[in-house]
Parts: sequence; structure tokens; C-alpha cells
Amino acid sequence: MESGPAIFAGVVFALFGGALLVWTVARVRHGEPVAHGVNPVASAALASLASVIALTLAAWCLTRV
Repeated sequence: MESGPAIFAGVVFALFGGALLVWTVARVRHGEPVAHGVNPVASAALASLASVIALTLAAWCLTRV
């Protein structure tokens, strides 16, 4: 019963991090901006960092099960 919230949080972090990473890579490959009105390199780097952090949190949550 105690592992339920950890599994839920891990799955949510994994889905968010994975989707954000795929979306960022797709935007960069097509040469489109990741965020409008922001430096393209900075926005791609920040989005990539956020996705890696989310995936790391997912791994941490799922190892606590």
C-alpha cells in the first residue's frame, strides 16, 4: 500500500520527462523554436534539463518501491 504513491509519482515523472524530451528533440531537429520569444539555444537547453531532471526523479521514485 505504501508503494502506490511512489509508483504513481514515478510514472507521472517518467511520462512528463519522456514527452518533454521527445518534443524538444523534435522541435530542435525541425529548426523550430522550443519557446517563442526566447533564445533558441537557452530554451532547448532548459527544456532538456527539465526533462532529464523529471526522468531522474522518476527513476528515484521507482527505486523506492
